[in-house]
Amino acid sequence: MVVVSESDVMVREAPPHGAIGMSTAYRISDAAPQPRTMEFRRRVLDPGAAVGEHPIAHDEVYYVTAGRGVVISDGEEAELRPGMAAYLYEGAVVGIRQVGDEPLSIIIAYPVAPRD
Repeated sequence: MVVVSESDVMVREAPPHGAIGMSTAYRISDAAPQPRTMEFRRRVLDPGAAVGEHPIAHDEVYYVTAGRGVVISDGEEAELRPGMAAYLYEGAVVGIRQVGDEPLSIIIAYPVAPRD
């Protein structure tokens, strides 16, 4: 078992896949030693920030805990609010952007790429 405090894994950085705005990343699963089979992270997107569109090679889940966002998958957009999740499928081109005045807090979970 590994117990992780968010304060130990918090990093201020531009979001991935385009560096659109700023965010706070909490790479929770990075504190769990390999081998592990999943990633579990939280990211808080500042107003105007976005995780740019990118292809995914695995299923992925975005779960909103605060704020509002617009998720995109293969050109289809949907608004997400707290308590809502987007299940994104392998092979899709996906991204998410913050909308509104409040930062967007999302949990992101996906499998670790197989190790050779």
